[in-house]
Amino acid sequence: MIRLHELSLRRGSKLLFADASLVIPDGHKVGVVGRNGSGKSSLFDCIRGCLSPDAGGVELSPGMAIAHVAQETPATATPAIEYVIDGDRRLRKIESLIVEAQTGGDGARLAELHAELEAGGGYRARARAGALLHGLGFAGEELARPVRAFSGGWQMRLNLAQALMCPSDLLLLDEPTNHLDLDAVLWLEGWLKSYPGTLLLITHDREFLDNVVDHIVHLAGRRVSLHRGGYSDFERRHASELARTEALRERQLRERKHVQAFVDRFRAKASKARQAQSRLKALERMETIALAHVDSPFRFEFPVPEKLPNPMLRLEDIAVGYDGTAVLQRIGLTVIPGMRVGLVGPNGAGKSTFIKLLAGALRPLGGELTIGPGLSVGYFAQHQLESLDPNAGPLLHLRRRAHDIPEQSLRDYLGGFGFRGERLEAKASSFSGGERARLALALLVWSAPGLLLLDEPTNHLDIDMRQALTSALQGYEGASCWSRTIGTCCGRSPTSYGWWGRGPSRRSTVTWRITAPGSVPASEPPPERHRRRAPARPGGATRPNGGENGSRSPSGRECSSVRFSGLRGLAMSSTRPSRTRPSTRR
Repeated sequence: MIRLHELSLRRGSKLLFADASLVIPDGHKVGVVGRNGSGKSSLFDCIRGCLSPDAGGVELSPGMAIAHVAQETPATATPAIEYVIDGDRRLRKIESLIVEAQTGGDGARLAELHAELEAGGGYRARARAGALLHGLGFAGEELARPVRAFSGGWQMRLNLAQALMCPSDLLLLDEPTNHLDLDAVLWLEGWLKSYPGTLLLITHDREFLDNVVDHIVHLAGRRVSLHRGGYSDFERRHASELARTEALRERQLRERKHVQAFVDRFRAKASKARQAQSRLKALERMETIALAHVDSPFRFEFPVPEKLPNPMLRLEDIAVGYDGTAVLQRIGLTVIPGMRVGLVGPNGAGKSTFIKLLAGALRPLGGELTIGPGLSVGYFAQHQLESLDPNAGPLLHLRRRAHDIPEQSLRDYLGGFGFRGERLEAKASSFSGGERARLALALLVWSAPGLLLLDEPTNHLDIDMRQALTSALQGYEGASCWSRTIGTCCGRSPTSYGWWGRGPSRRSTVTWRITAPGSVPASEPPPERHRRRAPARPGGATRPNGGENGSRSPSGRECSSVRFSGLRGLAMSSTRPSRTRPSTRR
């Protein structure tokens, strides 16, 4: 059991939440949601005892074992499978005691330890670790590779596997799907459903939440509340509560206006002065009902690009890679204004390489690349968050790019990305990952690119910001290309926009897929285990412009998707992408 008792917590001068009290019984699977900076990760730190609250406290069941994902990975030569087994610290302790008993020749103690090892599943530990690694996408030959030989994304998978390996009563997962491809996400969903302990999960993937959790903890307005059901259930109830709050607020405003009019009219009249004074005091005591923020605090749109050459880019028989070795070959693609290209596939398949080619960060090894005259390219990637000036705030960052624009206009613009008041001047070094991502995105949108390239843009963005970006992209007049490891571009559309819910925008018509020789053909439907029915649209509505799948976007633009299932070759298909998830075979 987890009990929060009048918990209050600050980070710096910012009060995250105050007097938070709730109880989470054992065995509950709980999604922790809230906007970036609301205190979700800080709450995890409090539960782990790494952060002391300003008031109140956190109580856990006696002896509760906690597992969490380490944020740093040591540059060690330890084989991957041994690194994962290290997560079972009790097992490693028994193994070290066995070595000591063998060295000391203590046969009786050795027998006890082997019995303890068997009771704790020690003889099945290697098989269990191998199953975890296989589920997270590691091939058999990779289990013996040293940890330091893996890239950052794969090292985070190793850390996740190590946390799952640890016997625990409470599992804390903070954005576990950020570095996972579709197969690994589906496997993790199944694993977490069968996890017997208590789960606290932070993720901005609403479908993942719906498939895994049975309760929601919501952090908003310096309050923490517990709700029964998945995220969609919470969202419906929360919207109804906001609507009721707004109705109460409007009624209160009418009442306040009526009382104030009475006071203003009769305050100076002797016969009514006492009554007016009484009503004035009642007015002052009346608690103001806060405005119900039904809409997202984020609102922006892409400016019209200065030039939109047609075609923007033309790739003919392109090969691209690193150090003279091709990663992708035989690429043929023409990008025109208004085109939408989505990239999905497992880590290492070449999505980022393809985007770097379009961005000009990589030169082709062969073939012909033609760039339209005057084309401006906007490139968003996770590593660019580190290029922000840590000592500068959002306003200073933008002012460096817009010398002649009035400061109030810059403030208004940044307000659409959630930077208001003191946050405009706050140093970027104090920002959360989500705030840094919003700032980098704000600077990118300001540049008015004609070709927008987004490499894993949603990793640090909360649900509200993802929706705002989706809405802004609907009216974007340039071309865009985005990658998403778990396939948010090419699954189904759970909302009217649908772009971020691990589903495509409803505007897809042409499918582009990177395939390897002998891999799934571009026109082949995804395997049955990847199929999921889309949630019903309100009132049984279907997609506009062509039934369930739709043949064009609301604005009439073409949308493409590129599926990376191997390292070589590009195949084109005119089939419409289904609402189901694509295959992402290695």
